[in-house]
Amino acid sequence: LPRWSCLGLTDRPLMCVVKVFVLAPFLPPLPPPSLSLSSPSLSLSLSLPPSLSTLVTDLTPEEKAQGVTRAIRKQTAEVQEHWERLQDHAGGWQSQVERAFERLQELQSNMNELDLRLARAEETKAGWQPVGDLLIDSLQEHIEKTTAFKEEMAPLRQDVNVVNELSGELAPLDVQLSSTSSRQLDDLNMHWKLLQVAIEERLQVLQEAHRDFGPSSQHFLSTCVQLPWQRALSQNKVPYYINHQTQTTCWDHPKMTELYQSLADLNNVRFSAYRTAMKIRRLQKALCLDLLDLKVAQSTFEQHKLTQNAQLLTVPDVINCLTSIYDGLEHQHKDLVNVPLCVDMCLNWLLNVYDTGRSGKIRILSMKIGLLSLSKGHLEEKYKYLFSQVASSGDKCDQRQLGLLLHDAIQIPRQLGEVAAFGGSNIEPSVRSCFQHVTNKVELEPRQFVDWMRLEPQSVVWLPVLHRVAAAETAKHQAKCNICKECPIVGFRYRSLKHFNYDVCQSCFFSGRTAKGHKLNYPMVEYCTPTTSGEDMRDFTKVLKNKFRSKKYFAKHPRLGYLPVQTVLDGDNMEMLSQSPQLSHDDTHSRIEQYASRVEGDSSSTIGLIIQYVWARLCSDCVYVCVCLCVCMCVCVCMCSVSDSCIFLSLSLCVSPRTLQREYEQLKEQHGGQRGPGSVGLWDPEGSSHPRGPDEADLLAEAKLLRQHKGRLEARMHILEEHNKQLESQLHRLRQLLHQHRHIHAYTESSDIQILTQPQ
Repeated sequence: LPRWSCLGLTDRPLMCVVKVFVLAPFLPPLPPPSLSLSSPSLSLSLSLPPSLSTLVTDLTPEEKAQGVTRAIRKQTAEVQEHWERLQDHAGGWQSQVERAFERLQELQSNMNELDLRLARAEETKAGWQPVGDLLIDSLQEHIEKTTAFKEEMAPLRQDVNVVNELSGELAPLDVQLSSTSSRQLDDLNMHWKLLQVAIEERLQVLQEAHRDFGPSSQHFLSTCVQLPWQRALSQNKVPYYINHQTQTTCWDHPKMTELYQSLADLNNVRFSAYRTAMKIRRLQKALCLDLLDLKVAQSTFEQHKLTQNAQLLTVPDVINCLTSIYDGLEHQHKDLVNVPLCVDMCLNWLLNVYDTGRSGKIRILSMKIGLLSLSKGHLEEKYKYLFSQVASSGDKCDQRQLGLLLHDAIQIPRQLGEVAAFGGSNIEPSVRSCFQHVTNKVELEPRQFVDWMRLEPQSVVWLPVLHRVAAAETAKHQAKCNICKECPIVGFRYRSLKHFNYDVCQSCFFSGRTAKGHKLNYPMVEYCTPTTSGEDMRDFTKVLKNKFRSKKYFAKHPRLGYLPVQTVLDGDNMEMLSQSPQLSHDDTHSRIEQYASRVEGDSSSTIGLIIQYVWARLCSDCVYVCVCLCVCMCVCVCMCSVSDSCIFLSLSLCVSPRTLQREYEQLKEQHGGQRGPGSVGLWDPEGSSHPRGPDEADLLAEAKLLRQHKGRLEARMHILEEHNKQLESQLHRLRQLLHQHRHIHAYTESSDIQILTQPQ
């Protein structure tokens, strides 16, 4: 202070002086002063060189004063310049210090806030339970919570970036963080990275667990098989089963295989509709679908948004829907429903019916038709539900939509090998029959469809019979069977409308047994529930009427229990939705070998197999007219004995050719009846036509249609002849195999006789 006050600087503010002394170490050094000031007298003492001292001594006092003045002015200018430079440096450094201080405060505040949020996140992460300890049903909930936590932690990334940017802004200011702040910043970055990794790993493990063990997975289905069986999955998620004992694999569940084997016990049921219905009933009860209400099934379809009928469902999608259905059934019937077993077996059945190629995809409509057909409920309500699955927005359906419904419905008996008795796999005749019933309208209403189904058309007659079989299971009738003497009759009761007090139980009726004096062609009435007095009186009246009718009357007026479907006339090809890929059928020779390899059984079952093969061969080639009687009689002759059922089936093979011939004769008779005086020579057998009369054009058109129909009949007869030739060659091979079988059997019996007759 004395130094600057001597220069007249004492009038400056004290703060500036303080700033200068505070910042003095950072300022450039000032040049050493060349003059010394003595304070109170302002006298100058100049130290001059010796050479100049003599000159100065020679100067006058005025000259000396002028020299001193000039020196003072020069020094004052230099001091002023240094002072201004000092002020500039001090101001710049002051602003730099203030900026650094603000950045440090902001950095410390952000680090403290980030540290607090990361600490809370660490507490949440520490509360996570191990995935192995979680319940399977809660996996989806934990996935949602972890996903929400991940989204909640997403803003922390921005906070971490801000902290790192603030620390980077201090470097240009030549400010270094303390060791404590530097360690805190590094810890924050490390904790953030570890938190991110923990969240991603947790989410991945939960998703894998949900995929492998969750409700939509198939892991819970692995418990439905026991050793030595193991459930495995193909690449398209289709299950198959490994037998480690025999080292073999198969598509069918072991329980499903046992079920199919048990269905063979029903092959002795003589009538195909009842045989098929009883098989489906056993299948229905094994799958617990007899507990599924129609409304529950429909609500489940709506819950899973199964509205696009043409859409394909994958196996996990089907499992998800079936799991929802059987979970609901388990709540109502805990002792009857095993969810994993029922889901797996129902999936197996759906794949067998609608995806024999195991492509892993099933159409939504197919699954709904299959499940609704086997559900419980009133029969007409089931018809309405089935109709609603294919109906358009106006609650109507056209021929194509009805064809889709019947096509998926006929696959159920087809999978059981019973489709031949219901008109084959072609549904065009059934669709044509339905629309003819409503006078060939373009669209069909639900009421009209139900009216047609009440007639029990041939292609779906198994469905109402299934309901009657279910209703008759617990029915008891206070009557005695005239054949086996069972009393009371349990199940179906068949009362003769030809004889008084003649009742037959279902076992005797299905096996074709009759009592003396009663024949199979006699009319009978079926009861699946106990009869009422009104029904007894009505049957008594009918028996009384039939007593006065001859045998020829019953032969000429046979009664069918279903609406027959005309399959002779061709129909337009119906547009169908794309089906699931099917397994290609074996070629004819391999299929013959397959049937022939089963000849080792009893002869009656062998005959049934051959008859079944003939039906399957005809239906697979879409030929609805059977071969002549000699084809099947040829098979029967090859056997040891010919049963009545085989003769019945053989005779039934003649129905279609006779129908062809009868229709051809009827057309000729109708044409002959229409020929009048004005239409003589309408159609000449030689092909020449001589139209006469006023309606010449109509007659020509009718003649053209008749010729076209004749051509179709001739073409079909030609196809039948070709099939006869093929069947003859195939049956020749069967005869050879049967001959070898009888020869081996005879040799075995003779050997046994020789062993028995040897002396002991």
